[in-house]
Amino acid sequence: MRRGGGIGIFIVLIVLALAEYYTFSALRFSMRGLRPGLKTGLTIAYIVFTLLWIGSFLLFPAMRNGEMNKTLRNILISFTMGILITKVLIAAVLLIDDVRRVFFLMGSWFYDRNNLPQTVQQGMSRSEFLNNLALIFGGSVFAALIYGMTNRYNYNLKKVKLAFSSLPDAFHGYKVVQISDIHSGSLNNPEAILKGIQTINDLKPDIIFFTGDLVNNRSDEMQPFMQVFNKLQAKHGVFSILGNHDYGDYVSWNSPQEKEKNLLTLKQIHADLGWRLLLDEHVVLEQNGHKIGVLGVQNTSFRNNFHSYGDLKKAYEGSEALPFKILLSHDPSHWDGEVNSKYKDIHLTLSGHTHGMQFGIDIPWLKWSPVQYMYKQWAGLYSKDDQHIYVNRGFGFLGYPGRVGILPEITFFELHKS
Repeated sequence: MRRGGGIGIFIVLIVLALAEYYTFSALRFSMRGLRPGLKTGLTIAYIVFTLLWIGSFLLFPAMRNGEMNKTLRNILISFTMGILITKVLIAAVLLIDDVRRVFFLMGSWFYDRNNLPQTVQQGMSRSEFLNNLALIFGGSVFAALIYGMTNRYNYNLKKVKLAFSSLPDAFHGYKVVQISDIHSGSLNNPEAILKGIQTINDLKPDIIFFTGDLVNNRSDEMQPFMQVFNKLQAKHGVFSILGNHDYGDYVSWNSPQEKEKNLLTLKQIHADLGWRLLLDEHVVLEQNGHKIGVLGVQNTSFRNNFHSYGDLKKAYEGSEALPFKILLSHDPSHWDGEVNSKYKDIHLTLSGHTHGMQFGIDIPWLKWSPVQYMYKQWAGLYSKDDQHIYVNRGFGFLGYPGRVGILPEITFFELHKS
């Protein structure tokens, strides 16, 4: 085992141990006034519940590799992640109380205790308040995660109007639909997905762009959904790219040849769906004698924990004379990493990848998610000078089978000549 990996596992174990200690302590504190028999019964129930949670936690490798029924996997993932997050949040709140106590004790060592301000206890103590706050906070988050499972097919149509002086007149009013991050290995409801596909077709788009992550890991994850996604229709067709999950980098293969075969099969799936997969290349769209360019690159990331396969220089070559260009690039870190500094005439970049972390706040006056501390551009539209990037929140889901605050997205763009 690598030394870094061993340290990482040790840190995870410490966090889990602290989370369990604080959660159990909070439970015991809240039960202190109960009858002994009831207290014992609740304690036993909690221990059994925790053992079941540990068991589901140990099943995570099987969940990740898709070796179980999808519905069961989704339930277990929600249960496991929900309890884990709840315990960690409870521990975080109670840790604040322990830190407060430490500073109070340190102060008592340096000052005369008789001269310390005396606190008159009225109502509940600080510790009792924080204990109750921790349980309520943790329980509320757990309830939100359970509720979020009902939102995983609740597609949110985002309409965006963009104006460009360089857009040819013939493309004024051009209608573009973007979807991203289908993650077919997580999906289990073709009927619900069909409603999303119908929503797209009802928009009568001129073109549809898919910006990567068709599968979680393996090409065969798409087989149950071929007759769903092949129904996408647009005047100029569907154009697609690969995302980081499409390369099979997150599972173990019997040989490099098996991994390569998986990728070749996935590329053929794009063709079988009727989608034009762009692999570091561009196509020219023509309308009434006017032309624009669509560039598509393989996954290109400027974060060290993701592989990069793309070559924007190769995709760009030959498109220099086109007055307007759209780039499909899965990872939004590519925009600051290369696009807006070296390719000033790429007017619009369409990305995905972040999912908005499937958790956050997404209302007109407030947009927040933990993923924003990892990605500067993480959901919606961002601009710099005359260039724009739009980060789609994802059509599917990965890991946690739900959406809390950040709904699955279908984006409808209208391009206008300014």
